[in-house]
Amino acid sequence: MMLKNTILTIMVCSLPAAVLCVRCYQCASSQNLKEDTCGAYKKFDTDSHIAVECNSDESHMPGSFCMKRTHQGPKGFIWDGRWRQVIRRCASVAETGVTGVCNWGVYDNGVYWEDCYCSSDECNGTSGIKSSLLPVISLITCILVYFS
Repeated sequence: MMLKNTILTIMVCSLPAAVLCVRCYQCASSQNLKEDTCGAYKKFDTDSHIAVECNSDESHMPGSFCMKRTHQGPKGFIWDGRWRQVIRRCASVAETGVTGVCNWGVYDNGVYWEDCYCSSDECNGTSGIKSSLLPVISLITCILVYFS
């Protein structure tokens, strides 16, 4: 019984740290118009960026999630055929209430949008969003240990 209580205590103590202390990349294509530093037209370079703690003073927006927002104009929108903008930052609430997924659509003016939310460290630096399974696995393990 003492082993179960010890395991449960360790799991419960590690769960908030995994969920609340997320680090995300933050940049916007509009910050540097001469060079693509946020990955709008080429692969995002994680080596040239430092992820920030979302609840620190360095974060432009506090939160417990990472977000990647992409906007892309339709073909023929401007002279080079397309324009694209990417924003990476922390987010306080996923608009859908779910992380680890991407939602997309098209505005009335033909601009494609995609919002991706995730909850693991530096997850908004990849092209595909992947959610962290650590909190889920920890919670399931806690429940199994506690009730067995």
